Amino acid sequence: MSQTHGTVHWSELTTPDVPKALAYYGDVCGWTFDMMPMPEGDYHVGMLGETPMAGIVGMEAVPEGTPPHWLTYLAVDDVDKAVAQTRAAGGQIYRDCLDVQGVGRFAIVADPTGAAVGLITPSDEPME
Repeated sequence: MSQTHGTVHWSELTTPDVPKALAYYGDVCGWTFDMMPMPEGDYHVGMLGETPMAGIVGMEAVPEGTPPHWLTYLAVDDVDKAVAQTRAAGGQIYRDCLDVQGVGRFAIVADPTGAAVGLITPSDEPME
């Protein structure tokens, strides 16, 4: 296993009011924000100085009725294997494995207790 396997890799807020969230986390945490346009809507990276801390995105890509939420992504060496292990353990797959260039391969699952979590095998490639 790599040194990052099982570690918290990223956290992401999905919210219906992105401007209000940006103002709140800017004030409370001292974050500034870099914006990345995405097909589903703008993605805002909360920065503490030069360090990326978390992402903030709107509700465009989630099913209707989903409440605002924070989602943690855990690093795993092989996300496909981790998804298979989730299925075998009785968990659910909300978003099957997907590659994002420069970010990695990720999935969103629920563990056998029903708690949602993101799993990611981080990319070694830079984002374009």
